[in-house]
Order: sequence, then structure tokens, then C-alpha cells
Amino acid sequence: MFIKIYLYFFIYAFLGWCTEVVYAALNEGKFINRGFLNGPYCPIYGFGVIAVVNLLTPIHEKPFLLFLGSVFVTSAIELFTGFILEKIFKHKWWDYSDRPFNVGGYICPIFSLMWGLACLIVVDRIHPMVSGLVNFIPDMPAVIILTAFTVVFVIDIIATVKTIFKLNKKMERIEELSAMIKKSSDELGESLAAGTISIAAKKESIEYKIYQEREKLEEKIEHTKREMESDIADIIQKRREALDDVKNALNRELLATNIFGSKRLMKAFPGWKPRRNKEALKVLKNYIIEKSQRRER
Repeated sequence: MFIKIYLYFFIYAFLGWCTEVVYAALNEGKFINRGFLNGPYCPIYGFGVIAVVNLLTPIHEKPFLLFLGSVFVTSAIELFTGFILEKIFKHKWWDYSDRPFNVGGYICPIFSLMWGLACLIVVDRIHPMVSGLVNFIPDMPAVIILTAFTVVFVIDIIATVKTIFKLNKKMERIEELSAMIKKSSDELGESLAAGTISIAAKKESIEYKIYQEREKLEEKIEHTKREMESDIADIIQKRREALDDVKNALNRELLATNIFGSKRLMKAFPGWKPRRNKEALKVLKNYIIEKSQRRER
């Protein structure tokens, strides 16, 4: 009898894991290895189905009573398991706090009703098939299978528990470091605030000094500005004089140009494009054209 119950446990733990994976895939759109342990089994499903099958078999022909009994049994197991896991490992592994009428976040009416409906299907349809499969397995192969499963299951539990405790220690260390960072941040903030208050207390004195320095700086800028304006004016005057000299020289050069000879060359070589002084050529052409037009008048 014990061998059969133990086989039921592993079978329903595996089917429960499959159910969780399908549920997660539908909601998240990807594979998520659900469950407390690493392997493909969720022990709470194994315990839940065994409890329902063994406790509620006498009323399995009364669907309504079976449904109510299933709701009560599965909810009690879920509540107890969630509470114990949280007390031992300091983690809440599922939380229905956002669901209406939940109890401590461990159970809620909507999921309790779903477990009740699921148990109706399990007791009426699934368990007869599982029971037939278990009855078909001889005792010796069943013992071998269960031994192998148990070894893997125990190793998984040990590894998972060690991982959780290490994680808890790491989180405690992180919490300590966070507290140290907060303390340092507060001390820095207090120092900054004290400095700000000190500066504010000296505000008038600082503003007065800034005002005095500003006046001196403005006077210096004004003096420099006057000097620069004078220098710029001198430079502009010199540039104007130089420009006038260049213009005069250009006029002299233009006046000295042999109009007839230049005009002929330009007519003879209309595509004339010097490698350098192209702008000068334009000026010269314009001068010759203008002077020729004045003469023709």
C-alpha cells in the first residue's frame, strides 16, 4: 500500500509541475520551471491529490460534497505549506494579496474553487487511469524506481535548501551594505546641508564682496573697451588710407593700360583664363569696356 501511495506522490507531483509549466507558458509566453525544487515535480500537488483521494473517497459519488471537501482540503494544504515555507526560509513563495478575500496571501477563493474543480476531474477521470498504471507495475521494479526517484528528490531538496540559505545570507549582507550606504548618504547630506546653511548665513557678506569686485571689474572692462575702440578706430583709419592708396595705384595701373592692344587681345582670345589673378582680369575687362564705351559716345 505504501509503495502505491509513494508512486502516486511522484506521479501527481510531476503532473502538477506540468500544469504549472503550461499555466506559466499561457501567461508569460515562455517556459518557466515552476515549483519550489529544481526537478520536474511540485510536491504540494502530490500531497494534495493523495490527501483528497484518501480522505474523500467515501463521498466521491457525491460531486457537490466532493467539490466542497476538495476546496477545503486543498486550501488547508496550500495555507499550511505557504505558512511553513515562509517561516523556515523567510520567503513567501506565492502571494495572493492582490486577490479579494485572500487569507494572508496564502490562499484566495478563486484558486480554492479552481482546485476544487480540478479535484473533481482528478478523482473522476485521471486517478482511475493512474491507479491502473500503478497496479500494473510489479513491486520490485516499483521499489527500484522509487529508490532512484527518492535519491534524486532528496539531493534536490538539500541543494535547494542550501541555495536558499546562501541566498538569505547574501541578502542580509546586501541589506547591511544598503544600510551602510544609506548612513553614509545621510552623513553626506547632513554635511552638505550644514555647508549650505553656513553659506546662506554669509550670503550678505559674500554678495557685498561680489558687488565690490564687480564694480572694479566693470571699470576695468570700460577702460579696456575705450582703449580697444581707440585702437580699432586707428586701425580702421589706417586700413582706409591703405585702401585708398591701393585704389589710387589700381587707377594708375588702369590708366596706364594700352586699351587698344588689350582690347584686341581680349577679342582675339575670348577664352582667356589666366591660372592666377582671375579677379584682376575681370576688373581690367570691365575698365576697358567702360572706357571704350565712353570713347564711342
